[in-house]
Amino acid sequence: MDEALEDARTSLWVQQEWPGIYFFKFIVPNDKIKLDLVRKLFRFEDQITYRTSKDIKFISLSCKQEMQNPDEVLEIYRKAGEIEGVISL
Repeated sequence: MDEALEDARTSLWVQQEWPGIYFFKFIVPNDKIKLDLVRKLFRFEDQITYRTSKDIKFISLSCKQEMQNPDEVLEIYRKAGEIEGVISL
């Protein structure tokens, strides 16, 4: 595990109780395929909220999910990072 990832993991252990609710936020290009790929990272779609940018080029996707530990959180970020154009916040 590289140092930045280990720092993120340590920070998550310190800043939050586990298991617990974690708030994810991504900026996704307004592309149905990419949006579906990000949406599938989460177990419960009814907990996802969307907001379109003024120019309609991007969609902000936010989701609260119960996670068991920081490794689950980091795995979602890793998978999201594989989707071209997705920005993790």
